[in-house]
Amino acid sequence: MTTMKLILNNWKFKACDDQEWLQATVPGCVHTDLLDNGIIADPFYGINEQNLQWIDKKDWEYEALFDADEQLLSHQHVELIFEGLDTYADVTLNGKAILSADNMFRTWKVDVQDLLQQHNNHLHITFRSPIAEDLPKLEALGYALPAPNDQSEGGGLADKKVSVFARKAPYHYGWDWGPRFVTSGIWREARLEAWSEVKINDLYMEQKEVTPQLAKLTAVIEIESDQAYSGLIRLSAKSLEWELDVDLRQGTNHINLEFEIANPQLWWSRGLGDPHLYEFKVEFTHAGNSLAERTVRTGLRTINLIRKKDEKGSSFYFELNGVPVFAKGANHIPNDSFASRVTKERYEHEIASAAMSNMNMLRVWGGGIYEQDVFYELCDEYGILVWQDFMFACSMYPGDEAFLHNVLIEAEENIKRLRNHPSIALWCGNNEMDSAWAHFDENAGWGWKQNYNEQQREQIWSDYEAIFHQLLPEAVSKLHHNVAYWPSSPLQALTENKDQHSHALSSTGDIHYWGVWHAAEPFENYNAKVGRFMSEYGFQSFPEEKSVYTYAEPSDMELESAVMLCHQRNNDGNRLIKQYMDMYLPEPKDFSSFLYMSQILQAEAMKTAIEAHRRNMPYCMGSLYWQINDCWPVASWASIDYHGRWKAAQYYIKNSMCDIMVSIDGSDPERADVHVASDVLTPTNCKLVLELFDFHGRLIKKVQQPLSVEPNTAALIRSESKADWIENSNHQEAVLRATLEQDGQVLDRKMHYFVPTNDCTLQSANITCKVEDEANGIYTLESDVLARGVWLTTQTEGIFSDNFFDLIPGQPVTVQFQARGKEGKPFSPSSAEHLIIRSMVDFIQ
Repeated sequence: MTTMKLILNNWKFKACDDQEWLQATVPGCVHTDLLDNGIIADPFYGINEQNLQWIDKKDWEYEALFDADEQLLSHQHVELIFEGLDTYADVTLNGKAILSADNMFRTWKVDVQDLLQQHNNHLHITFRSPIAEDLPKLEALGYALPAPNDQSEGGGLADKKVSVFARKAPYHYGWDWGPRFVTSGIWREARLEAWSEVKINDLYMEQKEVTPQLAKLTAVIEIESDQAYSGLIRLSAKSLEWELDVDLRQGTNHINLEFEIANPQLWWSRGLGDPHLYEFKVEFTHAGNSLAERTVRTGLRTINLIRKKDEKGSSFYFELNGVPVFAKGANHIPNDSFASRVTKERYEHEIASAAMSNMNMLRVWGGGIYEQDVFYELCDEYGILVWQDFMFACSMYPGDEAFLHNVLIEAEENIKRLRNHPSIALWCGNNEMDSAWAHFDENAGWGWKQNYNEQQREQIWSDYEAIFHQLLPEAVSKLHHNVAYWPSSPLQALTENKDQHSHALSSTGDIHYWGVWHAAEPFENYNAKVGRFMSEYGFQSFPEEKSVYTYAEPSDMELESAVMLCHQRNNDGNRLIKQYMDMYLPEPKDFSSFLYMSQILQAEAMKTAIEAHRRNMPYCMGSLYWQINDCWPVASWASIDYHGRWKAAQYYIKNSMCDIMVSIDGSDPERADVHVASDVLTPTNCKLVLELFDFHGRLIKKVQQPLSVEPNTAALIRSESKADWIENSNHQEAVLRATLEQDGQVLDRKMHYFVPTNDCTLQSANITCKVEDEANGIYTLESDVLARGVWLTTQTEGIFSDNFFDLIPGQPVTVQFQARGKEGKPFSPSSAEHLIIRSMVDFIQ
């Protein structure tokens, strides 16, 4: 077997109109290289973003000098491979043009064996300005295509939105949570890969049929050979082995090896079982010599999207290994405006946080990137299903032949790259484009189509259908047919009439519900606007003060300062936070307190929504909020800020997504309804304990009842009038606590108040903290009066087992702190240095 690799990492760069070459880092981009060389200030600080819009108007060049030793040059093939070029790039090697790239989502490779020399090879790349490249396309089209999140004005382009013409991450041009940094550069690995005789280009473990008794699979193997060979394909996994005699012809060979595994260990999502992974190795031998091999890791499972008509519409849920799964999770955006900066540790922090928060699904949203391999590997390991969008969002795109061809190759490459991951549960064509355009309903949509004449409308929609109803589903069917394709999120169904387009009360398909937030509807509407699968909904907050100070000075700490407005990309964002805060929470005493209160507000919104969705199981079978993460430090819908710090919402979400949940629905002004939802696959025998306390800890009323909770269901357990609970108590100073107990252990616990928080009578709380185990970060807290939103902070970066919780006098709460990223683990028990304990009363007037 003769293969070898040479990673190319000795790079320099400069603007094409400059003379001086500077050191560059690959993978990277122009912005990060300029920052590393001290040419620009931190793009994320203050309003620096506004001063860096010149970068995307220039052409940039990168060069690398490298030697190729005799061993590498002795190979029959030496391929230059770019895993990612962003985006318009012309490449020369030793003065000869070898490729021209125009898609950051594709891999670019060319055999350069004949061009290489032993010493001083000169590799040169010119990155053409994506703005200069695409402005002529806009001019040639004659009208602008909708792209409302393209912040062209902030980029000095007035209303000329060119993002839709580039096969480039849409969020680079700005979004309503992200800055505008239109990057260029070598954003993924660049290398030379040498081989002779035979090379295995691809190995796909196609899962024909998988049951607990038997897995029927086909190893789909693509082999490139320099000449005809008779040989043996050997496939192995653990102690299992299969063989197939083959005759290779010169060129590309496609070989299928069918095989079976008896009593396979299945891959399960988090909460349902072990996410077991098999490692398969395929090897080609000739005359007893191994000429090529390739290894892939996958999990054995069946995953189906179930859409069946019922008395209320049509179902929309995922079935894993024959089991209906309530999807609990979030939408994921890129973790950085500069994607190459995201380390494995940052990815694992996010995905481990999702798993610790009882999630089982993340949606890779279509305005970002097809994520790095490590993202999907971690989802496989943690049992997190992936709803995978293709990279199209909130815009309409051209449909000329060159664009369609480019998209087809992009789609096929990424499907092939990702299809072995058992976490991939769905391929989705785009984000919000069907409902935004709303072709079949003149009165629906975002008002886009009204800006075009009839001919333009038909052309734009025809181009849309060519990509999302023809090209992409055909690519999925061809390359990954046992995973479903969904044309657009949200969507009811492909009906080619007005019933196609999703709306807040759809009883089929998936829903993006934004009545709460964008339409300023009350939180209570989350209880009424419940669909079959809630694939987007959300509420904003600011990051905590420590994070805000990474981009702001004390003088910037006011809601309408230039810096706060720069780091709030939703035009109505700050006003809406303030408006909702006035509705539900006490008035904060200063801006620092406003930051804290905004997090409590967001957390309450997410709790209300998630529990409403779960209570409505199985009518509703998915709850993916917007969004888990940020690409820069900002006020946004994220539940974990850019620096990886859990907001209050993340703790509330963890509790509301626990596998066996108790939930008190107080949306009826007369009643308090107690529900239990279970996502586990076995019955649970437990006890429900309901206790009414006053704010001084006096137990007013207590009710207990045994429960047998059925698997994978939700049920109303008790419905009682609020008047019966309160009786003669002060409703402003009463809290109802619901607890599920099993053998003395608390499975879940929730609090319910009978008035909004701003009507509760809160007193200054004296909270004590007992150190139970300093080394392992275990602390017990108690309070002399009811303490709302108890917030634990520490200098050590990490998370608590619970935070932003309420303390009832006489009812201690024990928590554990885990530090981030110690000993190679995402979280490890640790002491909490300089622990500070505050509650809501410390932040109000």
